[in-house]
Amino acid sequence: MFVEVCKMGVLERITGPVVVGDKMRGARMYDVVRVGTERLVGEVIRLKGDKAIIQVYEDTSGLRPGEEVENTGMPLSVELGPGMLKAIYDGVQRPLEIMHSTSGNFIRRGIEASALDRKKKWEFKPAVKKGQEVGPGDVLGTVKETAAFEHRIMAPFGTEGKVTHIEEGKFTIDEIVCTISGKKKHDVKLAHKWNVRKPRPVAEKLFPEIPLVTGQRILDTFYPIAKGGTACIPGPFGSGKTVTQQSLAKWSDAKVVVYVGCGERGNEMCEVLTEFPELVDPRSGKPLMERTVLIANTSNMPVAAREASVYTGMTIAEYFRDMGYDVALMADSTSRWAEAMREIGGRLEEMPGEEGYPAYLGRRLAEFYERAGRVVCLGSDKRNGSVSVIGAVSPPGGDISEPVSQNTLRVTKVFWALDASLAHRRHFPAIHWLRSYSLYNASLANWFTNNIGSDYMELRERALALLQKEAELQEIVQLVGPDALPEKERAVLLVSRMIREDFLQQSAYHEVDGFASMKKQYLMLKTILKFHERMSMAVDSGIQLKRFSDLPVIHEIARMKEIKEEDSEKGIGSIMKNVDEQFNAIK
Repeated sequence: MFVEVCKMGVLERITGPVVVGDKMRGARMYDVVRVGTERLVGEVIRLKGDKAIIQVYEDTSGLRPGEEVENTGMPLSVELGPGMLKAIYDGVQRPLEIMHSTSGNFIRRGIEASALDRKKKWEFKPAVKKGQEVGPGDVLGTVKETAAFEHRIMAPFGTEGKVTHIEEGKFTIDEIVCTISGKKKHDVKLAHKWNVRKPRPVAEKLFPEIPLVTGQRILDTFYPIAKGGTACIPGPFGSGKTVTQQSLAKWSDAKVVVYVGCGERGNEMCEVLTEFPELVDPRSGKPLMERTVLIANTSNMPVAAREASVYTGMTIAEYFRDMGYDVALMADSTSRWAEAMREIGGRLEEMPGEEGYPAYLGRRLAEFYERAGRVVCLGSDKRNGSVSVIGAVSPPGGDISEPVSQNTLRVTKVFWALDASLAHRRHFPAIHWLRSYSLYNASLANWFTNNIGSDYMELRERALALLQKEAELQEIVQLVGPDALPEKERAVLLVSRMIREDFLQQSAYHEVDGFASMKKQYLMLKTILKFHERMSMAVDSGIQLKRFSDLPVIHEIARMKEIKEEDSEKGIGSIMKNVDEQFNAIK
């Protein structure tokens, strides 16, 4: 039966960011609407007869019953095309720079701004020829978006046929660059829109067997994340969640970074917005922003937009993945997203679950993280791409037994446990080496063995065993003191301290120590464990610990992290040689 879609409704009730529109017959779930005389952006989240319950993504103060509600008939969508990199958006993909230039220091409500520059012309270079058969996901041509990034224009989903028109030249995003004729005629432009709640299709999901190299030793060596994997960083205030995510954004071997500041404090987000444009990409030497998209949605912004911001970020990440690139998505933090769901759920009078969060909290978190993965992209050239999701969680008081942390841990495979006591001792990254875990170790073992070292996994297990033994010995030390321990166990305390201070501790702001390649990490760990091996042999032969506890090589090991990457093999190899020479000299 045909139902007439009513484009105009009437505002009936206002409850914070949730409003009710009457006479909305024909409206669908998740339709975008414009509310009131200021045309505030909203989204239909429930339907009751002719009434539509709408969550508004802007401040609703000043709205009055009786004002118009306009239904656009379209779901909340993002515009995908050249010009997204280097951009800073709000939660619903409005560019903050343009809104600031038109509204001054305080962004006006209801402002409409195009996500992409509609006047700029992009140099389009075709990758297919006239008469060629193409299908969904096939690369039709490329645009050099920045000096470090090639933007691939793909055939839209649902498109199949012959290329009847394609030309090289400069085009705006609204101009037709290619025409495909099959069962239907498709005019392809440089940009298109996509529903943020709908995952973009792929040809196949791949097994997570390649690591996302981050340059952070505790993560890469002990608790790695795979490309296309999911990780959770829960931690209390001041433990270093944001700095860790910024380090990952700067150093991880992803081609594109999407950083979502979801409900974070304004001063923290301000630091990100001012620091990121100044960061230099260590691989290309160009500004890091040339391969970054920032989505800023601070804690003082309307609560409803927080929910939209994570979907906006994920859809943008999937788009770059479909080009065949590895993408890292940083969500900081999903706790604020969950708090937004709780507030809106309360206004909708939904039945609350644990701690007032909605009963569907776990499902929403799972749906978000499930969109991560390493995939075979659609298209005849069989491109591989990935979206790796690293979500920060801010549990109240650092208590990870609360629902957001627990539901996140159920669906993510890596847990990086930030510890406030480590942060207070100025040990950074403040990730606890015994509480964290990675479920990707088994699937990544072959890659590490084949590409880094045949004994890599064995070294990792030995180091973790020493740290575990140290934790057990510390309980005895607190009771009787270290001098009461046998020589061999005191040797364990010495080498485990070297692992903690000389290997795990890493300065995010040091020009050399901020990043360590996998090969350097392997050599550093091998040197420390070689020292332990020689020390254990010396103790077994009856030599007292104090004879080699002050060897000069101990200070050389402590400075290994400051050896430059290009000199690491030679410099660390020299230290390993000194370990043997100095132990051989002890009689």
